[in-house]
Amino acid sequence: MRANRTLEIGTGLFVLLGFAALLFLTTQLPARGLKFGAAKTGYHVTAAFDNVGDLKVGSPVTMSGVRVGDVTGISFDPTDYKAVVALRIDPQYDRIPDDSYASIQTQGLLGGKYIGLSPGGQDTFLKNGSRIEQTQSAIVLESLINKFFANYSSKGGSSDSNGSAQAADNQGKRPDTQGKAESKK
Repeated sequence: MRANRTLEIGTGLFVLLGFAALLFLTTQLPARGLKFGAAKTGYHVTAAFDNVGDLKVGSPVTMSGVRVGDVTGISFDPTDYKAVVALRIDPQYDRIPDDSYASIQTQGLLGGKYIGLSPGGQDTFLKNGSRIEQTQSAIVLESLINKFFANYSSKGGSSDSNGSAQAADNQGKRPDTQGKAESKK
């Protein structure tokens, strides 16, 4: 009877944990909204990136932390070998300088990607069909970790030969003077 009660409590906790995980995952999705009614208005611009990471259609486009639009499409340009990201900017943000800088950023440590715009200094502004020329690609965490470990392992191999010479010196027997000490005996 007691084991049956423990099983029921464990099953209930497992189900609650599953619902909590599902709720968390749904809050991490980009806020695309349901497409009821008219399409969103605004003007469309593009930007080319070497790597978009896991940027998705519907991800936000922000400037100074304020959402100014969203990503409407991602495609591959076979001539430049770059990913071309199509952005829709809300019509009230029609004074973004055309030399602005677009970078792919991460929401939190493991959050989703979004486009961050940094304003330029020109007196001419982005308009429908413009292309943002200055971009910074996504930082892929896995490649940073791989570079760190590759750098760490290459430095570790070169210090090993110095470590064995120092260990021999600490014992009072240097490898290059060992033969001389024996010849004096």
